[in-house]
Amino acid sequence: MLLEILKITIPSLIVFLTAYFVLKAVLKREHESRKIEVVLQNKKIITPLRLQAYERIILFLERISPNSIIMRLQTPNMTVGQLHKEMLTTIRTEFEHNLSQQLYLSISAWEEVRNAKEKTIKLLNSCLEDLDLNDNALIYSQKIFETLIEIEKSPTQEAINFVKEEVAQLY
Repeated sequence: MLLEILKITIPSLIVFLTAYFVLKAVLKREHESRKIEVVLQNKKIITPLRLQAYERIILFLERISPNSIIMRLQTPNMTVGQLHKEMLTTIRTEFEHNLSQQLYLSISAWEEVRNAKEKTIKLLNSCLEDLDLNDNALIYSQKIFETLIEIEKSPTQEAINFVKEEVAQLY
């Protein structure tokens, strides 16, 4: 009697275990396949967003470069103090406007952007030393341009180069 039960149970158990492991492997493969499909779909959506973020960051860096910001903000009869205040306000506003872009940039790229902003502000502040805030803004602009020539590469240009290199590596 026990032998008869074992004759039926053992083959049934072998068939069950075989079916179980085969089905488990098939389901695992199907799950991995769907996972890959989701990742590819996400990449199709995320890639354009990331590229747009890199574009916006380069635009931000161009807009806060001392050359660009002076040309945009300086007006006739503006004083050193007025121009300085306008430039700092513009840089901070532009930065706040682009804060969300850090989501799509690498940590090192975002650090470069933040450092470029801080170095630009530091450059503008250092050029302000020894100037009378009520003097004509042309004196301040000239000092900024002279300082940029001395350092050869502006902080914003360094960050732009970094971002471009990162995009080239990614895409």
